[in-house]
Amino acid sequence: MVVRSSPASVRLGVVALAVLLPAAALTPAEAAPPPSSRAAPGVLTSRDGIAPGAPGGAARWTNGAKVGFGTSHTTDSKVWYTVSRGKATEMFYPRIDTPSVRDSLLVVSDGSTFTDREDRDTRHRTRVQRGRGLTFQVVNTARSGDYRITKTFVTDPARDTLLVDVTFRSLTGEPYDVYVLHDPALGNDGSDDTARGSESAMLSSQADMGSAVVADPALTDVSSGYFGVSDGWTDLKRDHRLDWSYTAPEQGNVVQVARTALTGLRGAQRMSLAVGFGPTAGAGESTARETLASAFGEVADSYAAGWRRYLRHLKPMAGSARDWRRQYRVSQLVLAASEDKTVRGGFVAAPARPWAWAFELRDLPVYHAVWSRDQYQIATGLLASGDRAAASRALSFLWRVQQQPDGSFPQNSRLDGEPIFGELQMDEVAFPIVLAWQLGRTGPADWRRVRRSADFLLREGPESPQERWENLGNYSPATIAAEITGLVCAARIAKLNGADQDARRYLSTADRWQQRVEGWTATTNGPLADDPYYLRVTTDGHPDTGTQIQVPDGGPLVDQRRIVDPSFLELVRLGVKRADDPAIRSSVRVVDRLLRFSTPNGPFWHRSSFDGYGETRAGRRWEPTDDGSRTTLGRGWPLLTGERGEYNLAAGLDAQGNLDTMARAANGGTGFMSEQVWDHRPPTPDKGRFKLGEGTLSARPLTWTHAQFLRLARSVDAGHPVETPQIVACRYDSELCRR
Repeated sequence: MVVRSSPASVRLGVVALAVLLPAAALTPAEAAPPPSSRAAPGVLTSRDGIAPGAPGGAARWTNGAKVGFGTSHTTDSKVWYTVSRGKATEMFYPRIDTPSVRDSLLVVSDGSTFTDREDRDTRHRTRVQRGRGLTFQVVNTARSGDYRITKTFVTDPARDTLLVDVTFRSLTGEPYDVYVLHDPALGNDGSDDTARGSESAMLSSQADMGSAVVADPALTDVSSGYFGVSDGWTDLKRDHRLDWSYTAPEQGNVVQVARTALTGLRGAQRMSLAVGFGPTAGAGESTARETLASAFGEVADSYAAGWRRYLRHLKPMAGSARDWRRQYRVSQLVLAASEDKTVRGGFVAAPARPWAWAFELRDLPVYHAVWSRDQYQIATGLLASGDRAAASRALSFLWRVQQQPDGSFPQNSRLDGEPIFGELQMDEVAFPIVLAWQLGRTGPADWRRVRRSADFLLREGPESPQERWENLGNYSPATIAAEITGLVCAARIAKLNGADQDARRYLSTADRWQQRVEGWTATTNGPLADDPYYLRVTTDGHPDTGTQIQVPDGGPLVDQRRIVDPSFLELVRLGVKRADDPAIRSSVRVVDRLLRFSTPNGPFWHRSSFDGYGETRAGRRWEPTDDGSRTTLGRGWPLLTGERGEYNLAAGLDAQGNLDTMARAANGGTGFMSEQVWDHRPPTPDKGRFKLGEGTLSARPLTWTHAQFLRLARSVDAGHPVETPQIVACRYDSELCRR
C-alpha cells in the first residue's frame, strides 16, 4: 500500500493547477495524472437551491484515443459508448454523429483527506471480453493501493440505455464514499443543457432530448451545477465532502454528481448503473429503469449474442490473420458498430474528436462524420469481411444522402447530409462509381446516379481543389487514379444500360488521363532522385517547375518537387499503372528513403513530406497557432503500411509482414487501431508513455485503418489486392489483371 501524502504536502501543489485549469480540460498529453486534490473550502451563495455560476466553464470534449467503443447490434438501441482513461467518455444518441455525454466516471473519497477521480488517480486496464462482441471491461486500481473498481460496459439491445456493472472493493478494509460524476452534453453541444435531480436520478435536458442516470442500489444526494463553479467535482475537492444540493435550470455546461451505495466496507460490492436517453429527461429515466429491471447478466448475454450471430454470417477468418484473431474480429465489429441505426448506411470515420477538434469548433461532428472516401474504404473492408449487405447500404447512403444534383459530393457531412467542411475532393466523386461496379449495382437506378457523377468528373477533372489528405490540391496522382478508375467503371455500367455514347466519352477521357498522369505529376528533374518520381501534387500540371507550395499546418514554403507522399500507389492498387512501371519503382525508393521509419512493431510511413498533422514534440495535442507557425509533427500511419502491403502483392512480394505490423501496432488490451503511431522524434520514448510504433493521441479506432487491415488480410490469402477492379487492370495491362 502506498502511504498517502498529508494535507500539507505535495497535494497542495496540484490544487492551484486544478483551480486555474479545470480538471476536466486536461488531456493525457497535457499533464501526467496528478495526485488527488485538497483545497481550502470556498463559499458559494445560492438562491433557492439553484446552482450559481451559469453557464460555467467552456465545454470541451475528451481525447480521441479510445480503448473501448461499443453498441448493440440491434437497431432498436440507438446508443453508442466509448471508453478512455478508465472511464466512459462520449456516449452517442440518437445518432452516431451526435455525442450526448462528455464523460461519466466514479469519484472516491475517505471524506477527510483525499478525493480521487478514477480517470487520474488509478491505473487502468481495459480488455474486450472474448466471445462477447464489443463488451469491454475496465479495471481501475488506485495508485495509492486503497481500492479497486471493475466496470463492464454493454448497451441494452432493446432500449436506449448504456448499462454498467460496477464492482467496488476496498483494499484497506476501510470504508469509502463513492460518487458518480456525470457530464451530459446533449445534442453534440455541452454548453446548453439544464439539469436537476429527482430522489434517486440525475436528469438533464436540452431542446427535444433528455438523459437520466439511475442505479441499483439507488443513488442519493443528487446535485447539478455548472462546470468549474458549482459542480460536484468542485464541491468534493474543496473538503472531500458533498455539501451542495443544486439544480441547474439555466442553460450551460452542467455537471452532475450523486452518491452511490458503494462503500467497500463489507468486501466487494456491486452496483448496476444505467444511463438512459429519450426525448425528455423523464423518458430517459423510464428507459433506464426498464433496463435496470433486468439483471445485468441477462442484458449482457443478449448483447453478446447479437454480435455472435453477426459474426457467424461473415466469411471464415482470413488464414493470414490466424495469429491475430482478436484484431481481425475487433476490426469486423468496429466497422459494423460505426454504422448509424436511423440513417442506415451512414458510417462515421471514427467515434472520436482528436486534438484541437476536441477543443475548438466543439459542436461540429468532425471525425464522427461521413466522408465519401472513408465510406468507400469501409465498404471494401466490409466486402472483404463478407458483409455485402452493409457495403450496399453504404453506397445507397452515398447516392441518397450525399450526392448533389450536379453529381458531386461534399467533403464530408452529417448523417442527414448537412455539409460540414466545404471543399471539393474529386476522388470522393469517383469512388462511389467504383463501389457501384464492385457491388454489381449496374441497373437503371444506379446508372442514373453513376452518370451524374461521371459527367461531373468529365467537366471538372482531373484537377481537384483537395486531394485525399485534404489540405493541398490541383493535380494529384492519387486523385487522378481514382478518377480514371471511376470513369472506366462508369463506361462499363453505361454500356450495360445501352448508353454507348456515354461509354465512349468516359473511356476516351480515362485513357487520355492514364497516359498523361505521369506527365502531370511525376518530375524528371527533381532534387530527390535522378529518375522520374511522383509528387504529392503539382499546382498546374507542370512537375518539372520549382513552383513554391505553402505546406499546410504552419509548414514552410517549399519547392513542389520536394513534397512526396505514398499515395501514388493508388495508381497500382486501382490497376491504372503496373507495379514495375519505372516511375512507380523510382517513387517507391524515394518515399522509402524519406518517409519510411522502423519500429519494434515493423515499418511505417509518414503521410507526406513536411507533414504537421500530429502532436507537438512534447507530445501535446495538435492545434492551430494564432500566427500560423508550425509546432507539430505528423507521425506514421498504419493504413499506409497496409497499402504498401497491397503494392507488395502487386509486385510479387510478400505482404504478411505488413499485416503483422498493423496488428502489432493495435492497442494491446482491445485491438483498436489508430490513425497514427509514434515515430523516432521526441517525445519517443518518455518513460513508456510514448511507445515507438504504437498509437498516438490521434483518432482510435479509425475505421479506415480497420478496413485496410481486413482488406489486406484477404489480399494476402488471395495473393493479390482483392479490391482492384478487373476492368481497369485489364484495360491498362496491369499485372493485377486476372483473365
